Amino acid sequence: MGVYLVTWDLNKHKPNYAQARQNLIDHMSHYPHIKDEGLDSVWFLQSASTADTLDSDIRRYMDNNDRLMVTKLVNGQHQGWLSQKVWDWINARV
Repeated sequence: MGVYLVTWDLNKHKPNYAQARQNLIDHMSHYPHIKDEGLDSVWFLQSASTADTLDSDIRRYMDNNDRLMVTKLVNGQHQGWLSQKVWDWINARV
C-alpha cells in the first residue's frame, strides 16, 4: 500500500461543473483518504495501485481540459504545512 498526493482542477466553465465535481469527489471517496481543509482540491489517497492506475481511474471522471496530478509519497521525502490530523494519517501509512 502507498499514499498518493492527488491534486486536480476541473474546468469551471463547463455547464455541469457542480455535478462533475461531485461525481469526481464521490468516486475518489471510495479510496481510503484524507484531505486538509485548507487545500480544496488536494487529497491524499491510500492504494495498492500505481500512480498510472490511479491516474487512469480518476480521469474517467474528468474531461480533457481538466487537470490532474498523482504522485506517490516516499517515506522521509515529503514535507509541508498540513494539519496534525493529516500528518498523523499520512505518516501511519507511508
